[in-house]
Amino acid sequence: EFARQLAARGLHLVLVARRREPMQELAAELHGKHATRCEIISCDLSAAGSAAEVLAAVREKRIEVDLLVNNAGFGIVGEVEQADPARIQELLRLNVASTTELIYGLLPTMLERRFGGIINVSSLSAFQPVAYMGVYAASKAYVLHLSEALACEVADRGVIVQALCPGVTRTEFFEIAGATGWLQKHASLSPEQVVKVSLKKFGRKNWVVVPGWRNRLLTLLVRF
Repeated sequence: EFARQLAARGLHLVLVARRREPMQELAAELHGKHATRCEIISCDLSAAGSAAEVLAAVREKRIEVDLLVNNAGFGIVGEVEQADPARIQELLRLNVASTTELIYGLLPTMLERRFGGIINVSSLSAFQPVAYMGVYAASKAYVLHLSEALACEVADRGVIVQALCPGVTRTEFFEIAGATGWLQKHASLSPEQVVKVSLKKFGRKNWVVVPGWRNRLLTLLVRF
């Protein structure tokens, strides 16, 4: 959805995902609608060394990245005894390590140009510990705090950093995380709504963006 809305604004894209075929279909769609050029990098960002591969590919193609969207992520729901330690490490590499490496690999060049932006997709769960999703919530708290710190650092240097903190969103996330039926039990937003809010507020120096008034209220209630 980020790709679709950014392409509609005239941006050319570098699409990074595990599965090449869906990205090829998306690239063809965006080219047909908006004449957008898309470079595709097939990469699993939960694997060790994967972020370095992405950065190397971008440098090899001589692409200047104006906007980095750290959107990939997954969650794990379950009791401690059921947890797969290897899967937890994949989550941490994806949500924390790869996100950090991509930021620090691209941000210095943006600062040199005094132009650029970063959108880090955090979560409503970043504002409080979440039982049975402890590692996921902690990883998203990391993303939120890192984003706020960097936003403060670069505020007067031409670069904007946003932490996007959506609540329940209608994606495959909950099925993959093991929370089957969650969408049917809770109010949710569509990916289109979430991305629209993010891009609307980007550039207005909104360091933390929480789509949906109920979600914004929840971030305030946890303080009490």
